[in-house]
Amino acid sequence: MLMYQVSVQRRAERGLRRLRQGDPFAYRKVVAAIRDLAEDPRPPGAVKLTAFDPPAWRVRVGSYRIVYEIDDGRVLVVVVNVAPRGEVYR
Repeated sequence: MLMYQVSVQRRAERGLRRLRQGDPFAYRKVVAAIRDLAEDPRPPGAVKLTAFDPPAWRVRVGSYRIVYEIDDGRVLVVVVNVAPRGEVYR
């Protein structure tokens, strides 16, 4: 099975840091979901976001959203943002 490399952008790192301080249980679930993207970047429930250029994908983890881009040519997943539902698309 092909494993993707996962890269986390600075904006997503800030979101993860806030999440770890505010809700450690949700933080662990989100980090596990990000790790799972290395094995399957298009898991069941992932939604392609058409308003983004380049196209991005979204995965829900409880009330949090992980927004990421997939580069199949470089076998890379770039996590763009991690935030609560109301803030993630800003």
